[in-house]
Amino acid sequence: MPNCGSQITICDLPIRFDTYKGCEHDCKYCFVQRKTDISNVEKRETTEALIKFIKGHRTKETNWCDWDIPLHWGGMSDPFQPAEKNHRLSYECLKIFAKTKYPVVISTKGKLIADREYLDLVKQCNIVVQVSLVSQLYDRIEKGAPTFEERLEVVRKLVPNCKKVIVRIQPYIREAKKDILTLLLPKLHDYGVYGITLEGMKHIKKVKGFDERVGADFCYPKEILKKDFLEIKKKANVLGIKCFMAENRLRKYGDGLCCCGVGDLDGFKVNRYNLNHIYFDKEKPVPNKVMLEKGRCECFATTMQITAAHSALRKMSFKECMDLSVKDINNIKALGV
Repeated sequence: MPNCGSQITICDLPIRFDTYKGCEHDCKYCFVQRKTDISNVEKRETTEALIKFIKGHRTKETNWCDWDIPLHWGGMSDPFQPAEKNHRLSYECLKIFAKTKYPVVISTKGKLIADREYLDLVKQCNIVVQVSLVSQLYDRIEKGAPTFEERLEVVRKLVPNCKKVIVRIQPYIREAKKDILTLLLPKLHDYGVYGITLEGMKHIKKVKGFDERVGADFCYPKEILKKDFLEIKKKANVLGIKCFMAENRLRKYGDGLCCCGVGDLDGFKVNRYNLNHIYFDKEKPVPNKVMLEKGRCECFATTMQITAAHSALRKMSFKECMDLSVKDINNIKALGV
């Protein structure tokens, strides 16, 4: 079933859906392979599970949500990687999305989604597609993924066939800034791309230039990243491209607090009751009635490491858990409040 991860406290689209486990793209920076071997690709979610969720079935992780929240498809594994040619599970799920018009945001590097049979379904869906795309420099660290040029062509084909295309400049390295400003952004303007998202590279060990510790990661210093991102945002906006900050420390500097770029899109009702909106939104978020009920916060279990805390969750509401998160000094530091 679609599930929540540890991003529940900060994300507008925290419920993810993955048709595969493992990934063939072999991106050297992939955070998933920190904890698991991703080389063996297997089927994960089923079409039956997707249909149940769309019909309103919720698990302990998702029972705080009683509306048609957009699913984030591809949070842990690319749904349109080469394995899809054999399994065609994502194709079957696209049929369901096309029939139901359920809102979905796809994250992919795969070029299969731009094949005609897939595009014919995509254009029938209530769908936003995010394509990860930064610079030709990345071809050497994403050896299993389509090249930069191939993904540019995917973007060009997708734009007229879905509600919006967002290009994910994630993870950003400073060496790519010139390429982004002089090559990528003008191309995206020519193709009619709606927006971009920006997030800095992160390392599990200290690397030169990545001197700021945020949680378990070593990152670019906030002020350096802020300077680069605001420069990229300025150029993007001049070209008519929206810019969103997926970098948690800089979220408030984007063209909207929903870093997926769908916060103002008709038919895409996101979850605003999270820390970014509580801290930074001028119109303060209000929890829905279900979020006030006890036992609706199992989704917070991934953010708590002790058994006693898990037991306490059964007696708490979603709102109470989020209110505790507001006071957590680690969250305050991570969001740059």
